[in-house]
Amino acid sequence: MTKSELVDVLAEKNGSLTRKESETIVNLIFDSMGDALRSGEKVEIRGFGSFTVRERGAREARNPKSGELVDIPAKKVPFFKTGKELRERVDA
Repeated sequence: MTKSELVDVLAEKNGSLTRKESETIVNLIFDSMGDALRSGEKVEIRGFGSFTVRERGAREARNPKSGELVDIPAKKVPFFKTGKELRERVDA
């Protein structure tokens, strides 16, 4: 499911929201989640899963074309852990 499909489903299921209003709501939710993760907070949606930020350490890698060693700096990456209810629904 894409973001635009999610917007369409929200507008269709609600009935009283236009597609534009649904798009605004979806964008607001995603923006709020991104802001929370950026500030180091954990985002937990009960029954769905939780989003956290993990730190990847610096490392050396090899350029596959030239074989040259390349330093990759440390960085922060988002991580998603599924909730029990979602795992059960997918497995059913």
